[in-house]
Amino acid sequence: MEPMSELEQVELLTGPGAGGLLEAALGTEDATITHWDVHALHHRPSAGVSVGYTLQVRDPSGRESSQYVCATTARLTDPSVPGLVRLEHPGGRTTVHLWRHPHDPELPALPPACDAAAMSGVLGRPVVVHMVAYRPTRRCVLKLTDGEATRAFVKVVRPRVLPALVDRHELLTGAGVPSPRVLHHDASGLVVLSVAEGTPLANFLARGLADPVATFDATMAVLDGLPGGVMDLKRHPSWSERVEHYAHAAATALPEHEGTARAIAAAVTATMASSDAGPLVPTHGDWYEANIFMADEATVASILDVDSVGPGHRVDDVACLLGHVSVLPHLAPQVYPHVPAILDAWWSRAAESVDSRSLAARTAAVTLSLVAGAKRPGDDGWRADALGRLEEAERWLRR
Repeated sequence: MEPMSELEQVELLTGPGAGGLLEAALGTEDATITHWDVHALHHRPSAGVSVGYTLQVRDPSGRESSQYVCATTARLTDPSVPGLVRLEHPGGRTTVHLWRHPHDPELPALPPACDAAAMSGVLGRPVVVHMVAYRPTRRCVLKLTDGEATRAFVKVVRPRVLPALVDRHELLTGAGVPSPRVLHHDASGLVVLSVAEGTPLANFLARGLADPVATFDATMAVLDGLPGGVMDLKRHPSWSERVEHYAHAAATALPEHEGTARAIAAAVTATMASSDAGPLVPTHGDWYEANIFMADEATVASILDVDSVGPGHRVDDVACLLGHVSVLPHLAPQVYPHVPAILDAWWSRAAESVDSRSLAARTAAVTLSLVAGAKRPGDDGWRADALGRLEEAERWLRR
């Protein structure tokens, strides 16, 4: 029997049948699920589908409680981790593993990171833990507050990637690059970081920029200031180098538009082969508005999410910024009315330093990678957003 396609996996984990999986996972405790909802969907092309669920559960005594349960079709490092429930789909077409948050089988540091007492001990002051972002089996970001202010952030990663993450942070801060400092880390995959200074670039984009070119130049100056030691780090593949995977993800989200997604990927690949990417230089690897904090319109205060810092092509960092910003009006049209004009100014400025054909194709690849992310559980309006992102990718190719 054929393995289950990723589209079928999405339907299995988000459709009505998911209730049966959740009941099977909780059945050994005689608990009853009184209500469940899909909270978050994460699809990694060719690497599985993960879903987070919010549950209302009644135990045998009649007591009600809220729980967060995760399920994944991804391959796990150790499927025998305590607390992990394994379910085989009839016919052996796929395997689903489920667990209760925070007992993620790939993130052993997540339980202590979610424990306020443990984190208070690390910081030496009472703090409350707030979830910021969670990608099951991959990473989690939490915020530590003391009732008055945010005191630190915690990033939980897979243990094997922890040393490289700490090295990147220390390399950048040691070279004077404005980025969070490592306050604490341990081998289980937990890193405590200082609070970034400044305001997200997205906030400035929402209210409009007096001088878009000055803002763009400020972001490029930070990239130009990345230390030479970055070239000794592992190189991560760019978005454009994985464009076929993102076309697959887009086709999974919008199956009726698979032809368009595949055509975009083919055009990107062809243009990359016949255009100039420029030399290898130190790059951020995930350079977009949420990872850039500004002191003012012309000054970068801090950069975040340095996991992918390494050798690469400057054009890919620029493409990442343009692609991400270009989908903001589709995500929230009333919030970002100034973005099209800003992008026109940024495009003209960027074309002065990188090959415009290469930039257009690579920006299209980044934008295509964002199509699947428009699909939000419980939101019936996501399709218009996803289609807007797909059309945006086509527009970049026509630049």
